[in-house]
Amino acid sequence: MINTIDASLYRKMVLSAAAALENERQSINDLNVFPVPDGDTGTNMCLTFGTAANDIKNKPADTVGKCADMVASATLRGARGNSGVILSLLCRGFSKATKGLETITGADIAAGMKEGVDAAYKAVMKPAEGTILTVSRLAAERALEAVKENDSAEYVLEAAIERGWEVLPDTMLMNPVLKKAGVVDAGAKGLLYLLSAALDAMRGKETEYVPAAPAAESKADFSDFSTEDITFAYCTEFIVSRENDLDYDTLRPFLDGIGDSAVVVGDEEIIKVHVHTNDPGKVLTQALKFGSFATVKIENMRLQHTEQVEIQETRQEAENIDAEPIKEYGFVSVCAGDGIARMFKDLGVDQIISGGQTMNPSTEDILIGIRKTPARTVFVMPNNKNIIMAAEQCIGLTDKNVVVIPTKTVPQGITAMLAYQPSESAEDNKSAMMDMMAGVRTMQITYAARDSEFDGYTISEGDILAMDNGALFGSGGTDMAQTLAEMARSCSDAEFIDIFYGTDISEDDAQEALGIFEEECPDAEVSLIYGGQPVYYYLISVQ
Repeated sequence: MINTIDASLYRKMVLSAAAALENERQSINDLNVFPVPDGDTGTNMCLTFGTAANDIKNKPADTVGKCADMVASATLRGARGNSGVILSLLCRGFSKATKGLETITGADIAAGMKEGVDAAYKAVMKPAEGTILTVSRLAAERALEAVKENDSAEYVLEAAIERGWEVLPDTMLMNPVLKKAGVVDAGAKGLLYLLSAALDAMRGKETEYVPAAPAAESKADFSDFSTEDITFAYCTEFIVSRENDLDYDTLRPFLDGIGDSAVVVGDEEIIKVHVHTNDPGKVLTQALKFGSFATVKIENMRLQHTEQVEIQETRQEAENIDAEPIKEYGFVSVCAGDGIARMFKDLGVDQIISGGQTMNPSTEDILIGIRKTPARTVFVMPNNKNIIMAAEQCIGLTDKNVVVIPTKTVPQGITAMLAYQPSESAEDNKSAMMDMMAGVRTMQITYAARDSEFDGYTISEGDILAMDNGALFGSGGTDMAQTLAEMARSCSDAEFIDIFYGTDISEDDAQEALGIFEEECPDAEVSLIYGGQPVYYYLISVQ
């Protein structure tokens, strides 16, 4: 039985937990109640905890307390979606309980789990049972009981996990929505995968963690290694015009002896060479034996690295410094689609955070947008129920007064902006914006990501899915016109209808949708707007 955990073992547990989440990412996503493409609980948890794994892999600490603090800080920055935010809060509480400890026992694990649960319940405005909160709470309660039986770290963690798996099926019974769908809570199952992998690693059965490939637009982190780590300083490249029949293959062993990354290619007329070396003079002298130089380029990679680090650090510092306020109020909005982004910009939004369905931004992404906004008070519109908690974590992380307007949809965000009055106080504006957005009905049309049985509907992968204020409106098979007509008939008493069509909808199809709504809702003012949003064919705002 393993009684204590040191920093080295804790690090292995974190990396294995991150790997397990990655391995189970899709199975967790598949537990989403509705079979829509943005069922991304697994993705959010992976990205959130992956941030911690990357930090702890690259910057190992020498005590468990420091490791836990690193995990808490990283998951806060990287928190995505409600499940990711709750996971970061569990990590934050654990860090608080283990602060300053070199090693931890079962009692410390139990205390950390309890602190984490307290932090998570405190942060969630209306905690719902049958979720990750329930499972984490009951697991923590069992951990506290287990300490009295055996203070071994292994025993306590195993007991907590066993209780978690025992109560996981009950989440289906506690939550009416889960019961209707016949699934357990995705976030709770993800947490148990994480803890179970950590226990396996404690026992020597590690799951290899491989960091996810960076997105195409990601930049290299030049601070991951120091300038002194560059063994050969000079990147030396040249072309020699051949003046004799000497075999240029003899250059290869010579170059390998005084450098690395050597490449030698040639034909009857030229020889092209690339090598990293500390003595480019010797390389050039040897090359002259084959002919005269056509081109020569020598670059000091240590100097280049130092410059890149300085540039990167300057950029990071700029992101961590609040823009000087030149006005009282500013706005940050999360959305996907260039048409929708333009509309928010036209309404006065300062910073657009790219995100939404299937691409939840992290707390750090939102915080950077807030800091770039040159205002004393910054209103944030998440425009997605799964981004609200991530936005709320930004409060207190900057000197600016951050006001989160809990918009769950893009139409709510647009309507909230229309309610803003520059002459009113921040509190009055918040109240007016929330009142205005409450009167917006949002309808959405997307496609089924998988086969499913839900609420009397038999849904096949690829079917058209209609949502009405977050609830399933219907499954229209493959008949888009029929789905639009049914939705339009439900809006017959509306005064204003805005139809945002997505990137997968042609202008002709969008005009057809406009015609359907104009025919079914003759008394409403109907507008057609290019939104350019991915995943959702149509976003429809009804007032």
